[in-house]
Amino acid sequence: MKTLFLQAPSFDGFDGGAGSRYQCRREVKSFWYPTWLVQPAALVPDSRVIDAPVEELSVEATLDIAADYPLVIIHTSTPSFPTDAKFAELLKARRPDIVIGLIGAKVAVDPVGSLQATTAIDFVAREEFDYTCKEVAEGLPFSDINGISYRLADGSIQHNPARATIENMDDLPFVAPIYKRDLKIEGYFIGYLKHPYVSIYTGRGCRSKCTFCLWPQTVGGHRYRVRSVANVLAETQWIKDNMPEVRELMFDDDTFTDSANMERVHEIARGLHAQGWTWSCNAKANVPYESLKIMRENGLRVLLVGYESGDDQILHNIKKGLRTDIARTFAENCRKLGIRVHGTFILGLPGETKETIAKTIEYAKEINPFTIQVSLAAPYPGTTMYKQAIENGWLEANKAINLVDDKGVQIAQISYPHLSTEEIFHGVETFYRSFYFRPSKIWEIVKEMAGSWEMTKRRLREGVEFFRFLHAHEA
Repeated sequence: MKTLFLQAPSFDGFDGGAGSRYQCRREVKSFWYPTWLVQPAALVPDSRVIDAPVEELSVEATLDIAADYPLVIIHTSTPSFPTDAKFAELLKARRPDIVIGLIGAKVAVDPVGSLQATTAIDFVAREEFDYTCKEVAEGLPFSDINGISYRLADGSIQHNPARATIENMDDLPFVAPIYKRDLKIEGYFIGYLKHPYVSIYTGRGCRSKCTFCLWPQTVGGHRYRVRSVANVLAETQWIKDNMPEVRELMFDDDTFTDSANMERVHEIARGLHAQGWTWSCNAKANVPYESLKIMRENGLRVLLVGYESGDDQILHNIKKGLRTDIARTFAENCRKLGIRVHGTFILGLPGETKETIAKTIEYAKEINPFTIQVSLAAPYPGTTMYKQAIENGWLEANKAINLVDDKGVQIAQISYPHLSTEEIFHGVETFYRSFYFRPSKIWEIVKEMAGSWEMTKRRLREGVEFFRFLHAHEA
């Protein structure tokens, strides 16, 4: 069937790419590539991908496009599900014979609730859904397709057997040609990456057991299955040859620098250097100095690092597999080698107190990443943190999980007897102000701006967005 893969319209500034870890409106507007949506599209000939938030398409304009397709597959998430379901209803009303399916972690862990939310949804895909989407598009009967749940004629819900995990990642086609074909590359931007950038995955799954992390616990799994070095470098060379405007590559694997994977990382780094790439990646704050040195000498620019907390007990509580002393050494090594770090932190994790929030702020100032992101603990259904929150009464059982408000700003859902949601929520602006409004940090940013008019314009725009975010957060 002629198939549309869709990121449906949402609130302004919704950072909803299927690879983004927290779907919400950011302090500075940014967009990740919808790689998890594009990958199945690459398996379906003559398909099309539309990322409506990035293209700033209205609901009406998106409906006009979608109505031309007999099959529409929408990526959804816990925050976006209500608007995605409403869009499905509007589309079904316009074209009753259309087949609408949903993919993403939300429907993978709650297929029944998702299908019961509206009759406009014909099926949802569980587990890894790439080949599931391919088989639906090929017109196989729902009864013959593993990994889907769907509604029978009598209204009951049928759950087919689970879809097997993909073992040979090289079997999946490249996503970059679909990016070039269907997406507006200039619409994707992240504050700490050069623009325009492209992000791809070199593997799926994560061996870490962080209790809050969504994709490994719902879709990707905890085994890190990787593409061969040759396969990765073939795609990066394709991007170099066919998308010359791209200035930086971002490897979005949950932990590209998995400790059992470092020789592969070294090989990829050397290959990227030979191709002339500047690149960045996700990393855990335990990469050895020698590996950091090899990566830096071969084009690495920025590491996206999840520090989460400055309190070791909290890190233990969330099974981070990291101590602050190790992370301090890592941060110092990055500084020596000239590697920039974008550090991410989370407030409201189990064990959080007013004192640990203050401790984490001081810790962030001490290790001093170039830029930071501060999120609120998000109890996504399907994660260990969600189960803990229900069991311990930090979150009300059977309560609708609204992780964002009606403007897309992330809100605190977890509270503790000694720490309210309001205190956790307002800890975010305290964190940002304490970190960024220091003379030394202001001077760092001014020096960066002084080196480039393009960067000056970019930072000024982001500064306006940042102050608007703080103002809205305080309100």
